Amino acid sequence: MAKAPGETLACDKLWTNARLATMSPTVDTPYGAIEDGVIAAHDGRIVYAGPRDEAPAFQAAETVDCAGRWITPGLIDCHTHLVYGGDRAHEFELRLQGATYEEIARAGGGILSTVKATREASEDALFASADRRLAALLAEGVTTVEIKSGYGLEQQAELKQLRVARRIGRERPVTVRTTFLGAHAVPPEYKGRSGDYAALVAGPMLDAVAAEGLADAVDVFCEGIAFSPDETKAVFEAAKAKGLAIKVHAEQLSNLHGAKLAAEMGALSADHLEYLDEDGVIAMAKAGTVAVVLPGAFYFLRETQKPPIELMRKHGAAIALATDANPGSSPLTSPLLVLNMACTLFQMTPEEALAGLTRHAATALGLQDEIGTLEAGKRCDLAIWEIERPAELAYRIGFNPLHTRIWNGQ
Repeated sequence: MAKAPGETLACDKLWTNARLATMSPTVDTPYGAIEDGVIAAHDGRIVYAGPRDEAPAFQAAETVDCAGRWITPGLIDCHTHLVYGGDRAHEFELRLQGATYEEIARAGGGILSTVKATREASEDALFASADRRLAALLAEGVTTVEIKSGYGLEQQAELKQLRVARRIGRERPVTVRTTFLGAHAVPPEYKGRSGDYAALVAGPMLDAVAAEGLADAVDVFCEGIAFSPDETKAVFEAAKAKGLAIKVHAEQLSNLHGAKLAAEMGALSADHLEYLDEDGVIAMAKAGTVAVVLPGAFYFLRETQKPPIELMRKHGAAIALATDANPGSSPLTSPLLVLNMACTLFQMTPEEALAGLTRHAATALGLQDEIGTLEAGKRCDLAIWEIERPAELAYRIGFNPLHTRIWNGQ
């Protein structure tokens, strides 16, 4: 923020004696680091983030001495399924005893058990269970979270999930982006008729979601066990006609080229991506579609096919990370563990991992102008850490060094 010589800049809050991991690509140091930094905020916005010796004079309502602690942008969990009914712990036991996914599904388990529990749950019950999961994310520095539907698989239950997600954003100190994932799986009522169900999603269901303003984006699971590329494209075209952003679950179990399709249609992100090929990576890099990798699901499902991180680096595709918090394949609510998993399982560097939970995660939600780096003009979402170096966030396991979480300057 420019000021006239000798002018004092008024701010609500001033953080001094801090080390900043700005995560800004314009700061030419690892992590965009500034060793002796200052952050000033006014009306929930950063008005200065930079070196102390270049800072203007401030008239601050409150000054906080950070005693050398590190400040990063608030963490961003850009792929979750926080709102759902029930759990699947019993199925976890059965799998460990040798039951196959098919056997569990035939017995009424799998995603259909979550669908049944979600359909039966009240909005208050869904809010209460999601709130507990959200608390775990906030305790580790998350300030923005994306919440998908996808466990209703019929109109009223999908609307119910999205209403609860919007309520979380109103009643809790966190920014919530909502995503309509009606095309998450084929419901039992449409078994063998995925095209008919995709048409329902793209038509009446999406109409109802848009009429209530419940979604910021629309997602589809493009996979052999879910929806074909043609069915995915039809849903995307309907979403874009309503001015909604698009995202895709793709290339998790096979390569149907869903990520390339999504990139060519201007998707914010393509997620999972274990079977993504080089053509898909190139298409995503060209379009600016963020690759969201999900090490929690990879770990929990004991997968062996890793996402092509080296190809993403080679072609300059942005890589984001997320918990994928869900009951079936990633019952994970620790973004710090995600950082470690990304490094240990996918060989990402700690700096790449932290960028994946800040700068690139913001882009995956279309919020890169608002959050994700410590820069003047952006929202004052901060995480203040008791660490000696940023790599410690990815290095430690089962340890939470968060000192203070700041959302909208508070």
